[in-house]
Amino acid sequence: MANLTKNQKEIAKKYDKTKAYTLEEASSIVKEISMVKFDATVDIAVRLGVDPKKANQMVRGVVSLPHGTGKDVKVLALVTPDKEQEAKDAGADYVGLDEYLEKIKEGWTDVDVIVTMPAVMGKLGPLGRVLGPRGLMPNPKAGTVTMDVSKAVSDVKAGKIDFRVDKTGIVHAIVGKVSFPAEKIMENAKELIQTLQKMKPTAAKGVYMKSIYLSSTMSPSVQVDPKSV
Repeated sequence: MANLTKNQKEIAKKYDKTKAYTLEEASSIVKEISMVKFDATVDIAVRLGVDPKKANQMVRGVVSLPHGTGKDVKVLALVTPDKEQEAKDAGADYVGLDEYLEKIKEGWTDVDVIVTMPAVMGKLGPLGRVLGPRGLMPNPKAGTVTMDVSKAVSDVKAGKIDFRVDKTGIVHAIVGKVSFPAEKIMENAKELIQTLQKMKPTAAKGVYMKSIYLSSTMSPSVQVDPKSV
């Protein structure tokens, strides 16, 4: 067995990695065991009892985190000229259409979220190979394809995130930063978990919420008891 580093020994004193904690406890522990020198991101991983290969068991949606993600989300608004000022006033970092479509075609994807209008989606279709793998393709269900561009941009900037179950049945999402008070991490995580609970597919059988883990960048994960939420 490999020798533990000094940091690993310190972390081992702070919690039991085999124990499932309440969400409140886990939110405090994940802060305590972060040993990096920057403001680490706090992530949640929820394993669901679904088969993502079956369309009737796909879990996908959006949630507005009450305290935001703590991340400065860069938003690109692909809109027609009459909507440009609306997008700028709402806080979009990049606003335009054809010039950005050309940049994306050339490989530029330096944004976190793309908001657009129904009329523009036809132009985005050919860029699916670039945007799809990066999770950047706008989607009406995520609220990023809409005529209300101002609201879409504002919501994303305020902490609205979209999520989907991956091929292994896990939903990954950001729920804050280590610098957040534990209470805010807990409330953000609780909002996502409760949203997922309401989305259980009728076709899913057995235990729906199998496991929940909180972790921060480059730190071990903390198990959360699903019954505590």
